[in-house]
Amino acid sequence: MAYIELNNQLPGITGLLENRPDTGAPIRELTQILLRGESTLTELERELIATLVSYRNECRYCTSAHAATVRALGGTEDLLEKVFHDPGEAPVSEKMRALLAIAAKVQRLGKEVTASDIEKARASGASDIEIHDTVLIAALFCLYNRYVDGLGTYRPEDPAYYQRLASRLVTIGYSRPKDGLARKGEELYK
Repeated sequence: MAYIELNNQLPGITGLLENRPDTGAPIRELTQILLRGESTLTELERELIATLVSYRNECRYCTSAHAATVRALGGTEDLLEKVFHDPGEAPVSEKMRALLAIAAKVQRLGKEVTASDIEKARASGASDIEIHDTVLIAALFCLYNRYVDGLGTYRPEDPAYYQRLASRLVTIGYSRPKDGLARKGEELYK
């Protein structure tokens, strides 16, 4: 259970976003734009950025949710392990390696990103909008990770929960469903 009383029993970020719909709605909208909106970065690449940041922030809920989403988008456990432990050698494009390096620096401290990091990303083919979105995704997931962990939200242990969540994130995205978060007989999830 969360450190504060919530108006729902939902786990992780979902419970927090539902607890304060007035603040949850713009956060969801920004996430939908960044992770599912039009982009020259694939959804898989954007999810890798989110997952790397969550992993490095040791946010178990967000890491589990977004790693499952990476797998649902066609990524593998091997890809995730390499991104987590040696992103410079991960089986991704040079552009993506440069963007992951920027995301990792943003996760630690935004001021660690240097002009050299940006030039390396550009030299590997990254556009300014891709660099911008990488930094914003990394910053957004730092917010998510600190929000989830700072309020001690519930984290399901069952991997099947994250598979269902990933399926929803891949097919529907991050916007709140118009008919609510669950129908009778279904598990509640983001």
